[in-house]
Amino acid sequence: MAAKQHDAPNLDSLSMLDAEGHRRYVLPADARGRYSRAKPWVYGLLIALYVGLPFASVGGHPAVLLDIPARQAWLFGQSFNAQDFYLVFFILTGIGFGLIVMSALFGRIWCGWACPQTVFLDGVFRRIERWIEGPAPRRARLADAPWSFEKLWRKGLKHAIYVALAVAIAQVFIAYFISADGVARLWAEGPAEHPAAFIWAVAMSGILYFNFWWFREQLCIVICPYGRLQSALQDQHTLIIGYDTVRGEPRGKLNTPGAGDCVACNRCVAVCPTGIDIRHGLQLECIGCAYCIDACDEIMVKVGRPKGLIRYDSQAGLSGETRRFWRPRVFAYVLAGLLGLAVATFMFRTHKPFEANVTRVQGAPFVVQDGLVENRLLVHVVNKNPKPSLFQLEPVREGDPRLMIPQAELLLQPFQDHRFPVVVEVPTQEMTPGLTVGLRVIDPVSQTSRVLDLEILGPRRAEPGATP
Repeated sequence: MAAKQHDAPNLDSLSMLDAEGHRRYVLPADARGRYSRAKPWVYGLLIALYVGLPFASVGGHPAVLLDIPARQAWLFGQSFNAQDFYLVFFILTGIGFGLIVMSALFGRIWCGWACPQTVFLDGVFRRIERWIEGPAPRRARLADAPWSFEKLWRKGLKHAIYVALAVAIAQVFIAYFISADGVARLWAEGPAEHPAAFIWAVAMSGILYFNFWWFREQLCIVICPYGRLQSALQDQHTLIIGYDTVRGEPRGKLNTPGAGDCVACNRCVAVCPTGIDIRHGLQLECIGCAYCIDACDEIMVKVGRPKGLIRYDSQAGLSGETRRFWRPRVFAYVLAGLLGLAVATFMFRTHKPFEANVTRVQGAPFVVQDGLVENRLLVHVVNKNPKPSLFQLEPVREGDPRLMIPQAELLLQPFQDHRFPVVVEVPTQEMTPGLTVGLRVIDPVSQTSRVLDLEILGPRRAEPGATP
């Protein structure tokens, strides 16, 4: 009997839901192949990166630290404070354009290979589940079986490890915001000393446990907006994982007359971590993990047919057309990204390692006494260097008698600031509109300096002993 064309998918429901709208818990089978063999290496490197960043040290400080309560940040040896918050715009814009370009060229390769959700779920939690409960068929039987001693100890051991891992990952996440030393200090001093921090730690641990135990692929399908943006970011030439319908259809069992190369084994569905059938075409739920490629290639080898029925390709390539790597959409994305990169590079290169500002003291802006106009000002210096700095203060014009500085040197620790008064005295006969005196602040650590123009205010016509 000739093979029949497979029915189209039901586009009104998600792969994680059954016919009644209930959650369908996905138990993906194991895949074997080149991509599956590469995954542990990629996951291992990324886990080392994600976990190691808050513990790594650059110049005696954390490689990455976002101290929100203190309004401080450390990024690979560079220090920033609240005055540098505008740089966040350039960082987020750069990340956004990077993802846009990557999506236009390579589809959801980030989701399937590098996203922390995928890395920890597929690289850690599912491997523990397989190790304790066995392959997918055995896990399904165990889930449906009545409670017994075997089910109790296997489920209990799995969830105990899940809880321990969730707590550990939560500590790593918190370390990005309070540093690894801060996490160690919290544990040493106990919840009584830091109740708010421990509430956050418990809440984060619970969220992570729930996510990696039950929520899983729903985070990618329901919550994460990145998958829904693919329709706007991709086109016919974007690299995706697709099924060659020309070669595979109509499906049929092996040696069925008129059938294509697809033998309808459903192995691609069994290994999919989101439970979709890739043969239905590009879908929201597909995260580009490539397990279906390995599963299909393995079957093709067994039945003596060429690999690549499911493969990395573009929709144009799967239709027999030539894929174009560079195209107007990509050029526009890259151009915007390069423009943003240039602006961000300029802003970071011109980022000052210290801040110096001048304000006026409260009260009268000037005093006229003994033939002199006196201005009292307040200078504010902030050290944003990653190390202590002994700032030097001097008049721009050497020996300028009109500027009186109470201290010529100022030692500030990282992120420390200090305010100190300076006094400017000018003879009344020398007062002119727009008169200024320059104060130079020198940072020997970064070998940079900044000149503050101190504007001198005075009366239009001064009288001895007068005040404004």
